[in-house]
Amino acid sequence: MPSMTFIERDGTRREVDAPNGLSVLEIAHKHNVDIEGACEGSLACSTCHVIIDGDWFAKLDTPTEDEEDMLDLAFGLERTSRLGCQIVMSAGLDGLVVRLPPGSRNMLVG
Repeated sequence: MPSMTFIERDGTRREVDAPNGLSVLEIAHKHNVDIEGACEGSLACSTCHVIIDGDWFAKLDTPTEDEEDMLDLAFGLERTSRLGCQIVMSAGLDGLVVRLPPGSRNMLVG
């Protein structure tokens, strides 16, 4: 089974099963990792913002313009920031490492 590692806000590393075809957001929810995903992966918020480990960032597909627009709203944006709903696990991503940002900004809640 492929795996990935989440680095939680307190620095704890959690290696979890990461089935191919699931997004990082879906994998986080499956393993009770603290990623909100307020829009349920419909690319309408930035609450599934994750920071990709530098060694893995270049292995990902380039973000779409819509993802870039949502990332502009993310809290704690970094050079290797991506939205977890847009990263789908595949054999080439086995071992992926992502870090949770220090917080999130939910623009959907008024």
